[in-house]
Amino acid sequence: MTTTSSITPRWLLYGASGYTGRLIAEEAVRRGHRPVLSGRSLEKLTPLAEALGLEVRPAALEDPRQLSAALKDLPLVLHAAGPFVRTAEPMRQACLAQGVHYQDITGEIPVFEGSFRLDAEAKARGVSLMSGVGFDVVPTDCLARYVADLVPGATELEIAISGGSQASAGTAKSVVLQLPEGGKARRGGVLVSYPLGQGIRRLRFDDKERTVMPIPWGDLSTAYRTTGIENITTLMAVRSTSAQVLRWTAPVLREALKVGLVRDRVLRLIDSRVHGPTAETREKVRSHIWAQARAPDGRSSQAWLQVPEGYLFTARAAVLAVEELLAQPTPGALTPAGAFGADFVLRVEGCRRLDTPG
Repeated sequence: MTTTSSITPRWLLYGASGYTGRLIAEEAVRRGHRPVLSGRSLEKLTPLAEALGLEVRPAALEDPRQLSAALKDLPLVLHAAGPFVRTAEPMRQACLAQGVHYQDITGEIPVFEGSFRLDAEAKARGVSLMSGVGFDVVPTDCLARYVADLVPGATELEIAISGGSQASAGTAKSVVLQLPEGGKARRGGVLVSYPLGQGIRRLRFDDKERTVMPIPWGDLSTAYRTTGIENITTLMAVRSTSAQVLRWTAPVLREALKVGLVRDRVLRLIDSRVHGPTAETREKVRSHIWAQARAPDGRSSQAWLQVPEGYLFTARAAVLAVEELLAQPTPGALTPAGAFGADFVLRVEGCRRLDTPG
């Protein structure tokens, strides 16, 4: 078992009773941490706290006094309660008010953009704001920086992901809340609309060729800040039939999910029916990442990553990110690879980078 130093400070894990929060709590304890568990429900937090021998500080995000009490005397919060488009802002504001460093595991573009808008305030208050310290977006951000560093002056960046396991309820709800926004790409440094279901093609990952389609992945925000490249497309491996169906149904889904009653009904169904991958799946499945940077003069570089299943990766990467930020805090809005370097992902157990596939 790998452990941290005995002087590792305690920190707050918010959303600890959720699917991913539990995995993070278990990984933190495995590495010698003693996180304080928090969330809305004391009833849901207590069994996990008792099993791991950890302190509990329940708090509702809409109650600033409860949040302040939960953060008292702690240096950092790792926020794991999605959908982050609804939960990140109150926690970020509490952290800024208390002088507490903030990290989360989001992949939602509006949340990243919200953190970057607070850069000046975070620097003034001596607070680090770092969104995306899980599968969204550590492996993609690190691989983006790796290929970009090999092509000075690159103007185009593509990043593709193949996950391979089912989503948790929190992830599924985040996707539902983002669907009305449609697809996105970055062009000339600006986020622009990109029709969902268009741009389908075949792409070689490290293990095999897959069908991919552009999606609004968080690297449209993070990789832009990490690399400075102004034209970025992010892609996801999908079944070719699913991509075609989405292309034709996306406009209808977008309009339907703008209706509050419809959206809330879908979110309730997700809560009751979506539970995330089993432990066996987490140990068996591998995720695959590809990235390529290109310059106008024809220079280019591409590379591949093999990483553990997404939720298992998130637990491992998030705890490492906590350790890294506590060891060397840097005020301001940060990206994982911008702060920790392209090789940070290689410190996550089970990760391997390749310069040629296969």
